[in-house]
Amino acid sequence: MGVIRVDRVALRGLRARGHHGVFAREREEGQTFVVDVVLGLDTREAAAGDDLAKTVHYGVVAEEVVAVVEGEPVDLIETLAERIADQCLKHGGVQQVEVVVHKPEAPITVPFDDVTITITRSRV
Repeated sequence: MGVIRVDRVALRGLRARGHHGVFAREREEGQTFVVDVVLGLDTREAAAGDDLAKTVHYGVVAEEVVAVVEGEPVDLIETLAERIADQCLKHGGVQQVEVVVHKPEAPITVPFDDVTITITRSRV
């Protein structure tokens, strides 16, 4: 049985303003969302040839994640995380993605540091 090789490329703390949430104020005023993405892929071929075309361009992925956050509003951060994961998996070499969406300005009436959703999706 062969070994499946999955390396990880991580983008942490991507920030974008979005209008996601179930309350009218969230939709109207918007708020900052923070996203962490960990991409699972095999980087051996890229490393062997020192070739960007053989890996994922994390700058492009970062721009795409921000575009999703700034895009069409959704009620739930679960839905937002799913959309981000779907976008990341469109990159051919990405086999797996972990997405964490932080909503540090969530409308909670008690003191808190952060609200997050973490999802993992893969091609398999």
